[in-house]
Amino acid sequence: MNKLLYVIRIIIGGLFIFSGLIKVNDPVGTSIKLEEYFDVFATDIAPFFEAFKAISLPIAVILVVLEVTLGVMVIVGWRIKWGIYLLLPMILFFTFLTFYSAYFDKVTDCGCFGDAIKLTPWGSFYKDIFLLVLILLLFFFRGKIKENTSSMALFLSMGSLVMSLTLAIMAIRNLPFVDFRSYKEGVNITAALQPSAPLSYNYRMKKGEEFFVFDQYPSDESYEFVEMTLNNPEALPKISDFAIWNESGDYTEQVLEGKKLLILTSNISKMEVSIDYMDAISSLINEFQGTDVEVIMVGASTEEELQKFLKSHNWSIPNYLADATVVKTIIRSNPGLVFLEDGTILKKYHYRNAPDPQVAKSVFYP
Repeated sequence: MNKLLYVIRIIIGGLFIFSGLIKVNDPVGTSIKLEEYFDVFATDIAPFFEAFKAISLPIAVILVVLEVTLGVMVIVGWRIKWGIYLLLPMILFFTFLTFYSAYFDKVTDCGCFGDAIKLTPWGSFYKDIFLLVLILLLFFFRGKIKENTSSMALFLSMGSLVMSLTLAIMAIRNLPFVDFRSYKEGVNITAALQPSAPLSYNYRMKKGEEFFVFDQYPSDESYEFVEMTLNNPEALPKISDFAIWNESGDYTEQVLEGKKLLILTSNISKMEVSIDYMDAISSLINEFQGTDVEVIMVGASTEEELQKFLKSHNWSIPNYLADATVVKTIIRSNPGLVFLEDGTILKKYHYRNAPDPQVAKSVFYP
């Protein structure tokens, strides 16, 4: 029994540490996912969930740090009963979220492993059910588990708490240490918008009481369409939602041509940036004036808001609109800087780390 319980502890602790570390790498991404849930709950369950959106980032940090710390505590055995008591409501909470996502098809990606590993809604739910069963076993047999009171167990548990909290804060104040998203540096957006191979479909049709499957849509109108299945989903475009526009029309292709410095904002009203950081961005705008590098501002806003913002900072640069979710996916900074050349992402910077003009020039002219 003791050996079995220890194996269970290793499985639970390992999964929680792995999941937590991936999300410690990008707490802002976890907070965005929580906002999606709070939006859904505010509509479907009770309006008070709307208030949690304002504190989604602190909640995200607490959750991801707890995942790592409790995972370590369960493995090393320090205060393990308290660890089990905390793991149980946490896994019940996660199981509820994943069930809600799967059953009601509300949030299609739970974000269990951040952007590193994508699980289907039902896959996420079954994963949580598996963990729930294991944690319940630890809970019921907790009396057979011996506490580890050694200083090393204490050091590892508290060390994981301090380390994960420190990394989470650093990731928030900068950018994720490892970028798992579709818009990571080196990606060519133009190419990613296209399928990697011709998409192939099967068409399930019905004639009378019989069903037929065709690899091309039949021209015979006597067949009744039932459903269409994609044969090679791996060939789907890696990016499907990138679009830039203004009231004059679509400018996606133009933005993906030549050298561009994009100043991205997901929400102008929530942009709390000190004057020093804005001055650093102003220096970049001035540096590229009259060169073949076009500086443009792209925001999930209205054109009036963007133009008012540009006027208040004396920035004479073009401005375009984009979807807020896309902007947040591209860069975890408000505002953020993205260097593009012919659609390829050369470099991304958090506003806190805006490069000086010479470093910025070297991105385009190494």
